[in-house]
Amino acid sequence: MRYLLLILALLPVAAQAARPNIILVMADDQGWGETSYNDHPRLQTPNLDAMSESGLRFNRFYAGAPVCSPTRAAVLTGRSCYRVGVPEHGYALRHQEITLPQVLSQAGYQTAHFGKWHLNGLRGPGAPILRGDKFHPGTFGFDHWLSVTNFFDRDPLLSRGGEFEDHRGDSSDVIMEQALRHIERQSASDQPFFTVIWYGTPHSPFKASAEDNAPFSDLNETSMHHYGELVALDRSIGALRSGLRKLGIEKQTLFWYCSDNGGLPKIMPTTTGGLRGNKGTIFEGGLRVPGIIEWPGTVTPRQTDYPASVMDMMPTILELAGQAHPAPQRPRDGISLTPLFDGPSDDQPDRPEPIFFRYKSAAAVVDGNWKLLTKDFKKDAFELYDLASDVAESTNIAEQHPQRFQSLRQQLRDWLASTDASEAGRDYPEGRVAADHPQPMFWVDRPDYQPHLEQWKDRWEYKTWLDRRRRSKK
Repeated sequence: MRYLLLILALLPVAAQAARPNIILVMADDQGWGETSYNDHPRLQTPNLDAMSESGLRFNRFYAGAPVCSPTRAAVLTGRSCYRVGVPEHGYALRHQEITLPQVLSQAGYQTAHFGKWHLNGLRGPGAPILRGDKFHPGTFGFDHWLSVTNFFDRDPLLSRGGEFEDHRGDSSDVIMEQALRHIERQSASDQPFFTVIWYGTPHSPFKASAEDNAPFSDLNETSMHHYGELVALDRSIGALRSGLRKLGIEKQTLFWYCSDNGGLPKIMPTTTGGLRGNKGTIFEGGLRVPGIIEWPGTVTPRQTDYPASVMDMMPTILELAGQAHPAPQRPRDGISLTPLFDGPSDDQPDRPEPIFFRYKSAAAVVDGNWKLLTKDFKKDAFELYDLASDVAESTNIAEQHPQRFQSLRQQLRDWLASTDASEAGRDYPEGRVAADHPQPMFWVDRPDYQPHLEQWKDRWEYKTWLDRRRRSKK
């Protein structure tokens, strides 16, 4: 009996030791076509290529929405952006939501956020997050954070738990170096870690080094700096992968990479790899992004056409961590992808649930190879595409497949009604959204940022924007 009790006492420790470390890395505005493994004609991404060869490469991976903040909210909640109060960029995530870092922290993970946040209701270029911000990453479960409000670029000014730090170098190199220092410290502990690294690259404004720009010197200045930033991003991916191997923890660490939305327009060569649309649209070019999961020894290296999205991150990671969702009755929009880890199988089922999207008046549903979309769901104007034969979404085949069209249209309408209820707060115990939840605003207009404006007025990333804001108020 004594030995049985000893074994039972040790079980939780053994279970905890077996849980993987988790690293989520996300680019800011990298299009599906902006990797050399997806045949970009100019950009070389050797480190992302190596990761794709070593891991599970998704040929159909989707952001949560065609813009940034909604996707970030979907990553942290496993729910569509309209359910959680983040329908557009610059909205604050509701504290009534249950987030992935909160659950993991309570389960014994050390949690950390590095880089772009954009879930605290502030708009404008990335500024250091203030310690008194009621929606800083720590309020959503991150034990440690080195973060900015929005996109950040070369020589970034960051906030470590509210203390400002002025760094030098490309933002991707800077944030990865800081994250790796943290990971090194955590690797010496028995406590598993959950680390989120959200780049500011390749979001505008673009500012890359001369060395990183060199391969693109014949392009227009905007495109040259855009692709130069992606060279640095790829380099930092290499630094992370080699860092994990130097620490000897790559086999205990799941590394998941993606982008927050589709590629930008007006960049040459184009960013979406021939897909229709760009950031801000519900066509494939606005939603489909690079997606790779690497976990040596556990995830079988291969490519898959299985449709997946950032909404799948939370259910997948909770399963790996051995944690149930604290409120399983709440509507969720993702599924666990762990059945894909073992490699291809003849009896592998199709995705059991569609993937839904909503952005402003546009909406879409992806069900296998079928995609139904509307640019305005308030009107009865829907389009149906077969992505297997028409990835460019060039031919509406609704008339040829009336039953499929009607079924998907009804599913999408039902889902939109469900998100309306969530948006109104019906998912919460209170049955409503907290009365003090803020509306988006520019940080330059918030009183607690006023003491810093004089000091920041000549910084390159703020100067033009601050001057424009001052002129608009005159």
